[in-house]
Amino acid sequence: MPNIFFSMSLSQHSITALRDLLSRGAITSTDIVDDLLAQTSAHEGEVGAFLSLDADRIRAAAAKADLSLPLGGIPIAIKDNINAVDEPCTCGSKFLAEHYRSPYDAGVIKQLRAAGAILFGRTNMDEFAMGSATENSALQATNNPAAPGHIPGGSSGGSAAAVAARFVPAALGSDTGGSIRQPASHCGVVGLKPSYGLVSRYGLVAFASSLDQIGPMTRTVEDAALLLQTIAGHDPLDSTSLPVAVDDYLSGLKQGVKGLRIGIPKEYFAEGLDPAVKAATMAGVARLEEQGATAVEISLPHTEYAVATYYIIAPAEASSNLSRFDGVRYGHRAAHPADILSLYQQSREEGFGAEVKRRILLGTYVLSSGYYDAYYNKAQKVRTLIRRDFEQAFQLVDAIVSPVAPSPARKMGECSNPLEDYLADVCTIPVNLAGLPAISVPLPVSGLPIGLQIITPHLQEAQLLRIAHAVELQ
Repeated sequence: MPNIFFSMSLSQHSITALRDLLSRGAITSTDIVDDLLAQTSAHEGEVGAFLSLDADRIRAAAAKADLSLPLGGIPIAIKDNINAVDEPCTCGSKFLAEHYRSPYDAGVIKQLRAAGAILFGRTNMDEFAMGSATENSALQATNNPAAPGHIPGGSSGGSAAAVAARFVPAALGSDTGGSIRQPASHCGVVGLKPSYGLVSRYGLVAFASSLDQIGPMTRTVEDAALLLQTIAGHDPLDSTSLPVAVDDYLSGLKQGVKGLRIGIPKEYFAEGLDPAVKAATMAGVARLEEQGATAVEISLPHTEYAVATYYIIAPAEASSNLSRFDGVRYGHRAAHPADILSLYQQSREEGFGAEVKRRILLGTYVLSSGYYDAYYNKAQKVRTLIRRDFEQAFQLVDAIVSPVAPSPARKMGECSNPLEDYLADVCTIPVNLAGLPAISVPLPVSGLPIGLQIITPHLQEAQLLRIAHAVELQ
């Protein structure tokens, strides 16, 4: 389906193309942001990608952009759960929407600034990153610009929509159970979830600390490689950040896939998979085979337990992380509480939405006395089995290919209960539980956008991007 928001302008260009034009002096950074702001002004009312957009600040940054830097003068949108000094960070919640402005820069924001990038607005998201549709945002709904009337996916739906609508060439999202890859698939853009520990989580408002990762959402695989190159690396302010050297992700992009073995997990093609998704996925596999890769069927036997495991571990960690939102230190505060306990209760009742409350209650329950071993401890053991499934599979294959989601984007408002959206992440959740890198690459389809998921071993992003580049239609 053609994107109705396209126009022949600088908004059509990738990061790579814009950098080339800037280096030749054909355009200025001000030209870029003026064009993008015009595109956004014309169509944001139909999309709803941004929660805040400071045009004056953006133009001021463009005017003094250092074009000698790797991302000098390039605008990047930021998901609204990543802190940037003196900017809002609402997390799509009433709790933080009124008064909170960040007092510091997240690790990835420091890296973007050092590379010369221009921060271009704060994108909408499911509240505290809890959702798969961006319909759980307490502040507004986001429409899918590649499939109007359909959800953009979530929780990074605003970032995916901003890239798909050509408001920005790239954006940052966060992925806890598929929140970069699934909206990228639904909106027809590239979305990369890095290995756990490769990209700093410092300054990311935590949902589930053992699962969250920040990653790029772009138009092309090359742009994803460039943006990952910028934000990857050790951060001493993040205790989970790995002290590893960052590979050169761009140099090997065009090496091809000849001789690689690609695993097709039978569990990801079970009953309930939309025929269009299956056909598109297998067409992506065929494209790799045409270039010399070999596809083999594999098994990831504990896949069926992934959703249940995730919805014990993630809410448990959310219950702990969100306890800091108490109406005392920052964010929403109840007006006339009778005592300190009432302050906690009323502030959280007024500030949190239904889905956030649901997950806090679930997480508190599984961590409570008498239930920890029965639920949380057992879920962690199953998580280990899921990780071992991947480890064993990667002894046989170089990468794994699967659908991103079991169906294309549903219509807005179509979901009748939360479980439907929970099950929509069945193909992406195992990757987070195992801490692996994965990417969604758009596939050529005549209907709603569909992405191909590629998974590689931990810290093998260079190979992941190389395979993704081979799938991508040039």
